[in-house]
Amino acid sequence: MNATASDASQADVNVDQAELEKFSALASRWWDPESEFKPLHAINPLRLKWILDQTGPLAGRTVLDVGCGGGILAESLSKSGGKVTGIDLAAKSLQVAKLHGLESGVPVTYEAISAEGLAARQPGSFDIVTCMEMLEHVPNPASIVQACATLVRPGGWVFFSTLNRNPKSFLFAIVGAEYLLKMLPKGTHSYENFIRPSELAAAARQAGLTPTSLAGLEYNPLTQHYRITQDTSVNYLVATRLEDTHE
Repeated sequence: MNATASDASQADVNVDQAELEKFSALASRWWDPESEFKPLHAINPLRLKWILDQTGPLAGRTVLDVGCGGGILAESLSKSGGKVTGIDLAAKSLQVAKLHGLESGVPVTYEAISAEGLAARQPGSFDIVTCMEMLEHVPNPASIVQACATLVRPGGWVFFSTLNRNPKSFLFAIVGAEYLLKMLPKGTHSYENFIRPSELAAAARQAGLTPTSLAGLEYNPLTQHYRITQDTSVNYLVATRLEDTHE
């Protein structure tokens, strides 16, 4: 979930071309709340509130959304007062994000660039970095984690969300969501790319980030509602901070 042909000239772009093509094929439906992206629309208010509970008000703060897709979270962060930049490597998704921004009037700066590419160009430029539902779609998640750590200012926040790797998550996120409930297109996720919280925490610490909070995101198929819980066995969110040595 990250890049265009023009950006592909970057050395060692951390991208799975099949994943790019998958999301590009669905790009026109990003903002349809009844489309394949319905789950993202459903969880967006929850993840936004969870982020704001950690950071406090966004007014006057610079925010980067890595793997922004069609801009669902990026626009919400902007509406909450942040000065938001969204990056992705799927050109069609970015086009949709830009067009929707023109229609909604919500200001977000979008760019087709990898997290690593932006980190090399603008280290320490953001107060808050979000990378949600993306790590399980790239070949080298640790590289993204490191780039996010490089992009945030000392004392700043970096947020991740992804899928745990265990038999329950395989049953719920793939068998249940893709095949039984048909909430997502078949093939949306690859189980071998799921990431245990311990693995993500280790990558964060290796990058100089300190995990501060861990939460689960649960779906109830009977009520068709999501909620933030302490159950991290399937979907989970991690808040981290870059230590400010001047504090």
